[in-house]
Amino acid sequence: MVQRRYWRVSNSFLAANVLAAIVGMAELGQAHSPAERPSYGMPSWDQTLPAETRFVVLENFNSEAVMDQNTGFVWERSPEAVLINLNKTIGGQRGWRLPSIVELTSLLDPSNQDSGSMLLASHPFLNNPSGFYWSASADGDPSRAWHLHLSNGHVHMTSKTSVFKAWCVRGGSTAD
Repeated sequence: MVQRRYWRVSNSFLAANVLAAIVGMAELGQAHSPAERPSYGMPSWDQTLPAETRFVVLENFNSEAVMDQNTGFVWERSPEAVLINLNKTIGGQRGWRLPSIVELTSLLDPSNQDSGSMLLASHPFLNNPSGFYWSASADGDPSRAWHLHLSNGHVHMTSKTSVFKAWCVRGGSTAD
């Protein structure tokens, strides 16, 4: 019992520090006083937050990034690039990557079928994201990858020679 309690405390401490790093604080408690510190819930893939509270525009990323509190991922706010560059800087931060197809589809709202955009109606993203977006997911053929069409939520596999957009994400990655 004591070991289990210790694990929970250690896990909470680690999660709090990881979350602090995501939102750009140098050290938990140093960037803000306790009264000013942003309060972000622990991300969990088994939760469903209301649209109004799901996404948080991150001011400490120059408002160029958005945290998805459902998943814990940080997304670029203006997804329009055609190519991704490993040296890409968003909000003064590096470490951006292409999302897996699972991560990319996590942004969709299934109730918005046939609405022209499968994103949540109250999303904070700029430039009205639409069209086709690459994922980092492949099926074993190095010349092909999965992509998502935002207007209808369809996922397809196609040749990497196709010209689609890239919507960069930051945070842990899922394995496909």
